[in-house]
Amino acid sequence: MNIVIAPDSFKGSMTALAATAVMERAALDVFPNVKTVLKPMADGGEGTLDILIEATKSIKVPITCTGPLGNPIRTYYALSKDQKTAYIESANIAGLTLVPEEKRNPDNTTSFGIGEVIKDALERGCIEIIIALGGSATNDGGLGMLTALGLRAWDQDGKLLGPFGNDLLNVSRLSFDTFDKRVFKTKLKIVSDVINPLCGSNGASYIFGPQKGATNQQVKHYDRALKSFSELIQKWRSLNVRNVEGAGAAGGLGFSLLILGGDIVPGAEFVADVLQLEKAIKQADLVLTGEGKSDEQTLFGKAPGYVAKLANHYQVPVLLISGSLTGDLSQLQQMFTGCFSIMQKPMSLDEAMRHSRQLLYEQTKQLFCLLKNISK
Repeated sequence: MNIVIAPDSFKGSMTALAATAVMERAALDVFPNVKTVLKPMADGGEGTLDILIEATKSIKVPITCTGPLGNPIRTYYALSKDQKTAYIESANIAGLTLVPEEKRNPDNTTSFGIGEVIKDALERGCIEIIIALGGSATNDGGLGMLTALGLRAWDQDGKLLGPFGNDLLNVSRLSFDTFDKRVFKTKLKIVSDVINPLCGSNGASYIFGPQKGATNQQVKHYDRALKSFSELIQKWRSLNVRNVEGAGAAGGLGFSLLILGGDIVPGAEFVADVLQLEKAIKQADLVLTGEGKSDEQTLFGKAPGYVAKLANHYQVPVLLISGSLTGDLSQLQQMFTGCFSIMQKPMSLDEAMRHSRQLLYEQTKQLFCLLKNISK
C-alpha cells in the first residue's frame, strides 16, 4: 500500500510537520511494510514558511524586526539556495499568535515588521519575494509595511502619522517621495487562502476584524478607513485593485502588495506545487489529510480541501482526520471518502489541544486497524 500523508497544521497544538509524523507512526504500527510519502501542507497561514524551507532546502535567516505590537522581536525568514528568492511569512512577524488575547486590538497592531523584512531581503539582492499572508493580527491595510519602506502619511492637521492601525483611521495625505523604489524591480508573489476584497461586508474588517479584537464600532471605522486609504494610494499607482480577490487578506496587506505589483496565488495550490503533491497522489492508494477544525470553509481554499480535490481527480480514496468537525458535514462528505474527528469522548477544547498528538495517533491507528481487518 502506498499512502500519501498531507495534513495541514492543527492550529495551536501541532504543526503540519508534527501531525504528519504522528499519522505516519500510526500507519506503520498497523502496516509495518506500508510505503508512506510525507507531504505536510499549508495554505499561506502559520507554518507555511517552515514547510517551504524544508521542501526547497532554503536557508533560514534570523532577524530582529518590529512585532505586531510595535516591540522588537526575534524571528526569521528564508532565502533560496541561490539567495535570489526570499520567503516571508506574515504570521511569523505580525501574527495573531504573537499577541496575547487580552491585548488584541487592531488600533495597536502594525505590519511594519513585514516591511522591515522585505527591506532586508532587498538589501541582500533578492529579485523575487514570496509572502505568505495568513494569520495576521493587523487591520492596517498594509500602512505599517509601506511606512517601513518609506511611505509617509499625515492627518488632516498635518501631523505625521505612525504605522499602527489607529494611524490608518486618520490618514488624509500620503507621500511616496522617500519610498524604496527597488520594490518595483522585484517580483512579488502573494500566497493566500483568502479571496475577500478589501472593503465591504465581505471585506477585511467585517470578516476578519472581530477575530483580531475589533469591536462592532471599530469594524465600521476600519472599513471606512480602508476605503479612504485605498482611494489615496490607488491614485499614486493608477491602479484599481481594491476589489481584487485577496485584497482583504491579512487586514488589507494583500491590497498594498497588489499596489506594489504583486500577484496573488492560492496558498494551498502554491504549496502543493512546491511539494509536487499531485505527482505523489497520482501514484497513491490512499491519502490522509487533516487540520485543527473542519467545516464547509475547508472546501474553499484550505489545504485539506485542495488535497481532496487532487485525490478525487485521480480517484484515490482520501480520509480527513481533524481536531473537530462542525457545520454541514454533507458538504465535506461529498469531497472526502471519510471524515473523522480525533475527539473520542466529551472533553474541553483545552484538554483536546493538550493531548492532540495522542488523540490523532489513536484515531489514525483505529482507521488503519479497520482497513487491515476489512482487507483480510
